[in-house]
Amino acid sequence: MLWNTQFQLLSAALVTLGRACLHERHRLTTGLSKRQSTPLSPLSEEEKILVDAVSNVTISDWAYYYTHGYHVAGKNMTMAEWTADRWRENGWNASVVSYNVYLNYPINKSLSVTYSNGSTFQPLLEEAVLDADETTSYPNRVPTFHGYSASGSSEAEYVYVGRGQQADFTRLKELGVSLEGKIAISRYGGPFRGLKVKNAQANGMIGAILFTDTADDGDVTEANGYAAYPDGPARNPTSVQRGSVQYLSIYPGDPTTPGYASREDSPRSDPGVVMPQIPSIPISYVDAIPILAALDGHGIDGKEVNRTSWVGALNVSYSTGPAPGTTISMSNLMDDVYTDIWDTIGIINGTNADETVIIGNHRDAWIVGGAADPNSGTAVIVELSKAFGKLLAQGWRPRRNIVLCSWDAEEYGLVGSTEWVEEHVPWLTDTAVSYLNIDVGASGPWPYIDATPELHEISMNTMKKVPWMDTNRTMYDAWLEFAGGNFGVLGSGSDYTAFVHKGIGSIDMGASGGSTDPVYHYHSNYDSYHWMTQFGDPEFKAHKYMTKYLTLLAYNLATAESLPLNVSNWATQMEIYYKDLVATIDSTSDTLDISPLRSALDEFTARTHEIAAAEQQAIANKDAALTTLVNHKKRDFQRGFVSQGGLPGREFYQNLIFAPGLDTGYAPTTFPGITEQFLAGNISAAAEYVKKTADAILVAANVIRT
Repeated sequence: MLWNTQFQLLSAALVTLGRACLHERHRLTTGLSKRQSTPLSPLSEEEKILVDAVSNVTISDWAYYYTHGYHVAGKNMTMAEWTADRWRENGWNASVVSYNVYLNYPINKSLSVTYSNGSTFQPLLEEAVLDADETTSYPNRVPTFHGYSASGSSEAEYVYVGRGQQADFTRLKELGVSLEGKIAISRYGGPFRGLKVKNAQANGMIGAILFTDTADDGDVTEANGYAAYPDGPARNPTSVQRGSVQYLSIYPGDPTTPGYASREDSPRSDPGVVMPQIPSIPISYVDAIPILAALDGHGIDGKEVNRTSWVGALNVSYSTGPAPGTTISMSNLMDDVYTDIWDTIGIINGTNADETVIIGNHRDAWIVGGAADPNSGTAVIVELSKAFGKLLAQGWRPRRNIVLCSWDAEEYGLVGSTEWVEEHVPWLTDTAVSYLNIDVGASGPWPYIDATPELHEISMNTMKKVPWMDTNRTMYDAWLEFAGGNFGVLGSGSDYTAFVHKGIGSIDMGASGGSTDPVYHYHSNYDSYHWMTQFGDPEFKAHKYMTKYLTLLAYNLATAESLPLNVSNWATQMEIYYKDLVATIDSTSDTLDISPLRSALDEFTARTHEIAAAEQQAIANKDAALTTLVNHKKRDFQRGFVSQGGLPGREFYQNLIFAPGLDTGYAPTTFPGITEQFLAGNISAAAEYVKKTADAILVAANVIRT
């Protein structure tokens, strides 16, 4: 249930790698044999103009600009204005809009270990300056920290808690490991980092330390003979993953303005609902080794804990601890402020004012660099604006509005996009067709796509128009080899989130590395222009072809007379989700009547046949009025999925078909209102959400009724 069935087929081959800003992607072992090359689909004259305008040389120029200046959220209005200037040069109507939001920034931190014999260990807590990588030495380089982390000091014995999932804490308590009053040390990977801190706090722990394990790096490790960056493709031992510790699965956006846009005069709520009250600090694996090694022989040995991904690849036993008399002293001081952030918005008005295609990427980074996350995607959308500028210069105008967005403060919790969506809900509800998101445009050579079901077919068709990495293969061929032809279900972790939960179909795309590709230093100083040019995408080829793909996808969505959205695939995918739900129920001794959901799915399927027939009739008869009617139904039907209110205790998440899991933050749960309440043993609440989910599907079915 926590992934759709198709995506589950991949899971055994995956090991964790950070991708997107709040999201963690995976490194796939590309064990499939290479496929026959798929012939390139022909391009129209306008499509040729678009793709011919894309240059990896100018993409590299854009990337260099963004990755050589401090651009933590709320700290670089100049980049927002610079982005708007580039779009204006390309013929877009561009402006910068601001929101006044709650953020925090690091002042200082400390961490030390005192062993039972009185000796001490002082971790570095910062990343090494590298002569080969100039931005690692910038005077304004960003220290390691957690956004939205709590200020405070703690001193106590400590416990290794695996990946910090609720099930990990449950297992520790089953084994009799004392948690109350201790400090947690947790691996990255699995649930969103904020939920690791949340779970530690909920179990009475008083601080949290998070580290990256080389087990997440696939085959490319120093232990396997690879040199570490900058001399080779393996992880630099001092690399640290920064990131937000907001409780993403409760709600994203400004923690003080849930459900409405943040202005200076906005009423403010208590941010503690989605922010931890205990301090947390991220560290490197080289700093983690002595801390973990001190637990060897204390508590329960890691193998005996018998939890998935508990034991990593470092030379320690991953024992739980605590080690009597061995303590951690930690201190974290943050500057909590209300400050402006800046979204850059570009617009091309279409001939149909009531239909809009939105494209977005965030601009802010945890570091001066951010060559992959997010500025590979930023370079892509600037180049996209240039490509469309070639058409605009010829007097071209799209059928539908195109809105181009450069978000600020995504890293803290999808803040810039969420505030913008909250401000524009009525207009988005009336006009939004699709939201196209590109976050990490390129951190490696393999394309991936996560999308709502109606976009699967157009996504595949567009991939067949794009050659890949200057080979005789298409992007579609590379995607088949890497992802096995599977689309991911959207959970959360990037800027599509607010759109999906307002009933707007969305796609998230990019290119990442496989298990034998150079390690991507997620949220580290080493996610730099130098790393990108040497290891990530040396000739900016993945950038170039991702730009061509996104540009063609946006063009076809914005210009096709009949919207190329396959509503029927929703019936197909929801059938998969339904089978997963049945399997989940059958795996327990509890029972739940889901017959209303079954009936609603059957009704929706019947109505998809009606809209498909109406579309064919409109095309055959060249019936413009019927085409418009069908297009509007395709635009609007997903609003039904968000029509019944939000999920229990997290009302922001209104989509009852899929949402980020309560204890994942990233990964999706399908039919979440039913699934999570059922698995929690709340059978009456699960029954309530059977009805709500069925009603949501019936509302969507009624929209597509013809």
